[in-house]
Amino acid sequence: MTEATELAERAGDRDPRVGLRAVAALRRLLEQLEAVQVRSARNQGWSWQEIAAELGVSRQAVHKKHGRL
Repeated sequence: MTEATELAERAGDRDPRVGLRAVAALRRLLEQLEAVQVRSARNQGWSWQEIAAELGVSRQAVHKKHGRL
């Protein structure tokens, strides 16, 4: 199993402590994955507007979050 799969399974655990820790870990993993993909898109010449559209956020939001990549 992958880390993400294991975390997703733990996120549904009946013990809230286990579930919440898994949710927090998934959130960190998702942030890392987003940064990797934004960096890849920028390296391929994508505009901030194109990236924002795919993420479902505003151009300003994605630029503020990832503009220093």
